[in-house]
Amino acid sequence: MQWTLVIPLKPLARAKSRLADTAGDGLRPGLALAFAQDTVAAALACPAVRNVVVVTDDAVAGRELAALGARIVPDEPGDGLNAALAHAAALVRAARPHSAVAALNADLPALRPPELARVLDAAAGFPRAFLPDAAAIGTTLLAAAPGRELRPAFGAGSRARHRASGAAELALDAVDSVRQDVDTGEDLRTALALGVGPRTAAAAARLLIPGQ
Repeated sequence: MQWTLVIPLKPLARAKSRLADTAGDGLRPGLALAFAQDTVAAALACPAVRNVVVVTDDAVAGRELAALGARIVPDEPGDGLNAALAHAAALVRAARPHSAVAALNADLPALRPPELARVLDAAAGFPRAFLPDAAAIGTTLLAAAPGRELRPAFGAGSRARHRASGAAELALDAVDSVRQDVDTGEDLRTALALGVGPRTAAAAARLLIPGQ
């Protein structure tokens, strides 16, 4: 099964606010962009991924991610993350009605294509499925098979909401790179230990991170 991934990204000036103590307001937007670039590059290198759609209104991020091969669509209807994901999924299905669609976080800088392929292969066995984040509270990937609505419920505590919505929870070993999103300095240290992509590595090298 070939998947279209939908990746949401806030305007860089507002992204990753919880990293302010680690990156400061000067370096934080560049770090958020680096996360997204490494996420998109790894996703496009995954053999199970047909294409990547990034939902963002940030002109810089849109230009940089389009250069990697992503399709950029505006953040519509301007009613939050889940509305934007549902809108983007509808655009994908309008062009390819029988496409398998998955929403993926933009802050997975350690993402490895073979691990993403394992997750998508497992998700293909269910009408809807999701992968919880490393903290086992949120969600890093939500998948919908052809003919099924995505019905995203991202945000704080999304693991419980996605499970309550009837999506199958994927219990997989050795897919840490797909689960390790980065919201805090501690998350970033964990991702760096896993091995991040080149753009995040370069951006993180400019930071003073305790324990590194």
